[in-house]
Amino acid sequence: MSQTTSATPDTMDRPLLGIALMLGFCAVIPLGDAVAKILSTRIPVGQIVFVRFAAQGIILAPVALMLGISLRLPARIMPIVLLRTVLQMAGITAMFMALRFLPLADAVAIAFVMPFIMLLLGKYVLKEEVGLRRLAACVVGFCGTLLVIQPSFAEVGLNACWPLAVALIFSLFMMVTRRIARETDPIAIQAVSGGIACGLMAVLFLLGRVFEVAELDITLPARPEINLLLLAGVLGTIAHLMMTWSLRYAPTSTLASMQYLEIPMAVLVGWLFFAELPNAMAACGILLTMAAGLYAVMRERKVSRAARLSAAQQAQSAATGLPASPE
Repeated sequence: MSQTTSATPDTMDRPLLGIALMLGFCAVIPLGDAVAKILSTRIPVGQIVFVRFAAQGIILAPVALMLGISLRLPARIMPIVLLRTVLQMAGITAMFMALRFLPLADAVAIAFVMPFIMLLLGKYVLKEEVGLRRLAACVVGFCGTLLVIQPSFAEVGLNACWPLAVALIFSLFMMVTRRIARETDPIAIQAVSGGIACGLMAVLFLLGRVFEVAELDITLPARPEINLLLLAGVLGTIAHLMMTWSLRYAPTSTLASMQYLEIPMAVLVGWLFFAELPNAMAACGILLTMAAGLYAVMRERKVSRAARLSAAQQAQSAATGLPASPE
């Protein structure tokens, strides 16, 4: 799950490349989650989060410089960038905790309640127009999420709610990202966020030592764990870079529904790596969540298309002095 930006006019003529990059994201991100799941039972989650953001900064800073993207962000948006970084850190930490306790596919499927939370936040916080059909899709999608949670809750208790925390945190993350998305390049934001996160994690490690927080312990991993840490950082960064670039080559409306391919990919990776398969109730919940999400995406696309058509007609009417067509 990553920030959304609009494709620019000079890059929207390569939709197949955008689709290929989104497919790459859907394939790579579950692999990164699988590596994080292995690590979450071996070393403190704080160290995994630190390496994840360190890799993000180390990889994306040179990419930004090679592309001529300035890493100096406007001072007026730095408080928002800081808040965004904290939310991203919290969301990734919650996801790593979820992977420790839940099957990979279940954790990913539950976290996909995020689009529905964003719709509700848009309606009740941002006062955006949201129709009854999309609200109904939210209800159906959340019911599907409950079906996925129920078997896991019976086994691991409240730890089954970690993916819900992921969804809520990343919904807030997306709202904050909207505030600054048009003012700077997403690669620059991610690179700078990587550096900020490393600094914040250093402070948290000190606090963890003082207050004896187990997940903030600093341990010396063995060579296999070091290799897995580096792999998790690289996979996570590459996946989100592919997501960023896919949105530069194809419009969001084309790619939004494809993000749900991440769920079946997570099922496949979970089966290959951990011999995990959702039980009947969880499988029904996953299908219900995907169906509701796809409906919400299609409905959003239809509403956006109607809004663009109305705006074009009004512009034509203003230019010609004739009333807009009622069609």
